[in-house]
Amino acid sequence: MIGTTVLGIVSKRGVALGSDGQISLESTIMKAKAVKIRKLYNDTVLAGFAGATADALTLFEKFETKLSEYSGHLERAAIELTKDWRTDKYLRRLEALLIVMDKKHGLVISGNGDVIEPDDGILSIGSGGAYALAAARAMLHSSKLPIKNIVEKSLLIAASICIYTNDNIVVETL
Repeated sequence: MIGTTVLGIVSKRGVALGSDGQISLESTIMKAKAVKIRKLYNDTVLAGFAGATADALTLFEKFETKLSEYSGHLERAAIELTKDWRTDKYLRRLEALLIVMDKKHGLVISGNGDVIEPDDGILSIGSGGAYALAAARAMLHSSKLPIKNIVEKSLLIAASICIYTNDNIVVETL
């Protein structure tokens, strides 16, 4: 189980990525205000993680290198990161999931070789991801709320259901 929740939306109405702040070790909350998302590549890409923190930070660095190498082309950088992640002896042991987004695309990246772009532009990972995804889909299609508010409210709904998700929400936009 990956004890965190990260939710992103890429739509014509905007781009936002948010996460809760809880870091758990087994059944103990170790930290409540962790920041699991960041802006990369001159603030044109949002990235968030679920999973082992040190592993995710390593992957952020590798992904940022790939973004620079491929001039900010999100999809190409994601594919190249995934190739390295699967084939490198050290990297393939990393346990994390990433969401990466720019103004046009949102991708979920895993060490299993997955680079997934959901049809509806809503991305979620982590233990509370399914709850946040359901809430975001409902709000996106039934309200005119700004994307940032949808992400925040969806994560709060996930926090009210998932014990590995808290209500210390951080949301970034592009």
